[in-house]
Amino acid sequence: MRSLAVVLVLALIWLAGLFAFADRARKAEPPATVAAADGIVSLTGASDERIGAALSLLEQGKARRLLVSGVNTEVRREELRQVAGAPRRLYECCVDLGYDAQDTLGNAQEIADWARDKDFDTLIVVTSDYHMPRSLLEIRAALPEATLFPYPVATPLLDNRKWWRDQRTTRLITVEYCKYLAVLVRDLFIRLGDAIEGEKAAPDGAAPDAAAPEPAGAV
Repeated sequence: MRSLAVVLVLALIWLAGLFAFADRARKAEPPATVAAADGIVSLTGASDERIGAALSLLEQGKARRLLVSGVNTEVRREELRQVAGAPRRLYECCVDLGYDAQDTLGNAQEIADWARDKDFDTLIVVTSDYHMPRSLLEIRAALPEATLFPYPVATPLLDNRKWWRDQRTTRLITVEYCKYLAVLVRDLFIRLGDAIEGEKAAPDGAAPDAAAPEPAGAV
């Protein structure tokens, strides 16, 4: 009986977290004023609107370059430009395409490699609203020194407040929520492991150095 009660409590906590996650995604909006950054990164996925939003920011002069991460290897550069409707001059001078990433973890590594190669310290991150929380976790883990500015792109399926009544939306949110929790748990174990190693490496009676505070405005 006690085990059943524990399972029920955990299920209720998981369900409450799912609805909070969905509500957070539904309410996510691009900032009214977008801070200028060194670069813009767009994670490819379910919607071409991600690339369109990133290109619009680039046209507005919000950054010097744009990386489209996770491009299908069968898509040619000119094909993507036509689909996105990008001005040729801007596209040719300032847009980089990444073909290596196969998932969000791969996106993060591709973005980190690109940012370090360009010596970029600040990035505007463009992806779908529901995908933003996990994307930020992954990019922050791969590129902890950078300041990230999220620019979420709305998902039409989430416009309905009773999203759980739609099978496609329910599946989309549930799968993304589970992936998000998995990344949180992974990062927790990594931090615990680092803390244990730090304790072992520290001289007797000396505590490990405290982590430096993040710069103001970091996300």
